[in-house]
Amino acid sequence: MRKIRYGMVGGGPGAFIGAVHRMAANLDGELELVAGAFSADAAKSAAQGAELGLDPGRVYASYTEMAAAEAALPGDERIEVVSIVTPNHLHFPVARAFLQAGIHVVCDKPLTTTIVDAEALVAMAVERDLLFCVTHNYTGYPMVKEARERIGAGAIGELRKVIVEYSQGWLSTLLEAEGQKQAEWRADPARAGISSALGDIGSHGHNLVEYVTGRRVTRVFGDLGTVVPGRTLEDDATVLLRMEGELRGVLLVSQIAQGERNHLRLRVYGSEGGIDWVQESPNRLRVTRPDGSEEILWRGGALSDSAAAHTRIPAGHPEGFIEAFANLYRNVARTLRARSEGREPSVTDLDFPGVEDGARGVRFIDAAVRSATLDGWVEMSEVGGG
Repeated sequence: MRKIRYGMVGGGPGAFIGAVHRMAANLDGELELVAGAFSADAAKSAAQGAELGLDPGRVYASYTEMAAAEAALPGDERIEVVSIVTPNHLHFPVARAFLQAGIHVVCDKPLTTTIVDAEALVAMAVERDLLFCVTHNYTGYPMVKEARERIGAGAIGELRKVIVEYSQGWLSTLLEAEGQKQAEWRADPARAGISSALGDIGSHGHNLVEYVTGRRVTRVFGDLGTVVPGRTLEDDATVLLRMEGELRGVLLVSQIAQGERNHLRLRVYGSEGGIDWVQESPNRLRVTRPDGSEEILWRGGALSDSAAAHTRIPAGHPEGFIEAFANLYRNVARTLRARSEGREPSVTDLDFPGVEDGARGVRFIDAAVRSATLDGWVEMSEVGGG
């Protein structure tokens, strides 16, 4: 099996999510990191490249230099895909540079900080027929895929209510004023965009709801709050959702829920039962019935083909966050390999969030922020290009 060559922009010294992406990409041995521009500081980029054992000639001082240099290499040497793990404001210019260079893209969420930029990336990816994955990694969990399969098959009947919650407590104090790197850029509108909590974790909730139910959000009513004094962007939000088929839902997001870590919970209720999944117990799926009984499903059991295809180890051995990320990278790698060999990728290989999903996330953030300002319902229109 030929490994897919990839490069990374961001993820330098002191970064959190870059290391997660590297671990995930390496897990199945289907991708190989061969190049990077890990920091806007050339010395830090070089240091990170050395730590990772990369050829110094392919560790770059800037993403623009990297895109141009990699595109100039022979086809069997240059990177095939770039992983973008920078703060939000850089997602668009970096992705644009590599799309223009003819290189496929994996990008952290949110896709961009503006709708105009999101639509531009959709159009570029479609026009150039380039693969673009947005790493909403929670869709990579096997039991999330099991929930999607069961809902799609009508196992809980007609859908009636959706509740998704993502609560954290790490920003319960003004951590950004202390110079904490992860808090600092997320609290800065110039780097985070118009939203903090919604852009950071609310976008995951929105994507998860659409992925599992198969229905898109059409209207929102947002109540956004900045609880910690001195903070610029919101750290708490409640968003009412109207989805296709007039399905009602609610998204609860907080980064000031004292004591919570990464409490992501999805509940979907139908006329014949409900489904309940909690990210902190990711190998378990609770199915409820009208008679008061419930069934607990465990990863590794007799599950759908989709859930089984994204499971690596026997039941009882926990799989989690890194593996969910790895499922996205593995599917991207297999899709790229199939395309390079003139084959059609399988349905399983194509199961990852695309650029259109990312663009809908940007529209959701924008609509929720506008709704909070207007104190009323705001419609979400379709994203152009797909």
